[in-house]
Amino acid sequence: MKILEERIEKEGKIYPGNIVKVGTFLNHQLDTTLLMQMGEEIARLYDGEGVNKILTVESSGIAIAVFAGYKMGVPVVFAKKGETKNIRGDVYSTEIESFTHKRTYNVIVSKEVMGPDDKVLIVDDFLANGKALEGLMDIVKQAGAELAGCAIAIEKGFQGAGDRLRNKGVRVESLALIDEMTDDSVKFRR
Repeated sequence: MKILEERIEKEGKIYPGNIVKVGTFLNHQLDTTLLMQMGEEIARLYDGEGVNKILTVESSGIAIAVFAGYKMGVPVVFAKKGETKNIRGDVYSTEIESFTHKRTYNVIVSKEVMGPDDKVLIVDDFLANGKALEGLMDIVKQAGAELAGCAIAIEKGFQGAGDRLRNKGVRVESLALIDEMTDDSVKFRR
């Protein structure tokens, strides 16, 4: 998605450890016009696939998922990081390792919001090592739901997780796919 790539080039910052900071428009301050365009693109990519639910993990994936859900006319579920007082009892649970935070979270989704009648699209802000997607796919599997695919805002292609999942038959659509990063530039896969 050209407009997203241009924003990454213009406003993104690269930090040691393959970190791309896009806080001015994607995951700290939100550019709602850009998010709506991203939601429209995700809806276009998965049009006709029978998606009836979107799944993401808190917190940075929520905004993108909501705009995609709005454009697709489907509800959005977000996996919560740890148990909360308002979600108890029957839950799907899995562990997700965060690339950015270098931490493992136990995430949960209530069984009342996802089940075998659902065809689920996973939406997230970044794809780095693939652990978040693998965890969310585990939740879809636990629910007996069908996975439609994964829509990612920014994929770090040089880390290989996206290609690994694609080679396993998982549909992964990334709006911006970074093939190479240096201290001051990014190169996108075309």
